[in-house]
Amino acid sequence: MKKPFLIFLTKTFVVFCAASAFATDGAGLKDQLDLAPFQIVYESYIDGNWELFVMDANGANPRNITNTPDENEIYPQVSPDGTKLSFVVDQGEGRATVRSVYVAEIDGKNRRKIADHARQPFWHPNGEIIAYLPQEYPKWNVVDYYTKGIVYYDLKTGKSEPHPNSGELHHLYNPSFSRDGRWIAATVHAGMGLSHGNLLIEARGSKIIDLKIPGCRPCLSPDSKQIAWGPGDHEIAVAPINLDADEPKVGERRVQIFDKKMKIYHVDWSPDGRFLSISRGPDGKGDISKKGTQASACEIVGVYAPGWDIYAVSAERDGPLDLNEAADADYSRLTVNGLSNKESAWFPKPENSR
Repeated sequence: MKKPFLIFLTKTFVVFCAASAFATDGAGLKDQLDLAPFQIVYESYIDGNWELFVMDANGANPRNITNTPDENEIYPQVSPDGTKLSFVVDQGEGRATVRSVYVAEIDGKNRRKIADHARQPFWHPNGEIIAYLPQEYPKWNVVDYYTKGIVYYDLKTGKSEPHPNSGELHHLYNPSFSRDGRWIAATVHAGMGLSHGNLLIEARGSKIIDLKIPGCRPCLSPDSKQIAWGPGDHEIAVAPINLDADEPKVGERRVQIFDKKMKIYHVDWSPDGRFLSISRGPDGKGDISKKGTQASACEIVGVYAPGWDIYAVSAERDGPLDLNEAADADYSRLTVNGLSNKESAWFPKPENSR
């Protein structure tokens, strides 16, 4: 299952260089996004159905890549080289819902199922393994931490194997790998001896480190030297992290994005680490009259969140940014229809990922 690290570094270097080769000296955020060779995939609730959409980095040219009125696609995650997409599909209603992990080409074609009763897929940096979180019990529950263990699925062989410490991993959500594949960053809720916390989990071992930062949904930068997360419902933070240390720790917050009126969640990095996307919208508990949706906190996957849109900010800025007082040059609204747009994931435009 393992590939020589040199091959992985070469592939990553080619993609990173291609994605970074655009000049933005002196340009404002909107102009930078106009020039950025990236696209963003996200979930949206449209015409009574969850679908996956792709748009350019500046929000232009949104297009539905799933178009499945009888299935609900959510939680898109893009492979490191930007050519493949993993996501979850919900079928059924209420407690009879079955959530499954799928993989497809980046345009949504050639989709195939990987596992049933599974959640929150995430890519190994070699692009050949999709990890996911098995559902805690077969009967449905919408809460995102309704999970137990981690499973690795090999795309080439079609074989699955549990994390070596899988039996001790409980109530995790929003996992992601570090750049070298050594660590998994994730949130734990009411499990593993913690009421709530953000962890580093050794990907091929038993070591678990409490990062001792409040909030949830940690997201490591492409070079894994920074970590972004949500300390609360109304804040996104960015801070340095040293994964080479014997006991990795998170440093002082370098960036703090605030919104005292709206919730802000689901932070993700552009492939070159220069931009952040977030989802933003009013508080709510969903609307179960909407087919294929659930009742819970509006930031949870599968919960209808009217008025939510995707925004971008610079990851290169320092200090606090209050979105209610910010100038147009400080942030950019990428979606405008408020159709429960959440869970954005960046990737290089196809012509820049070869």
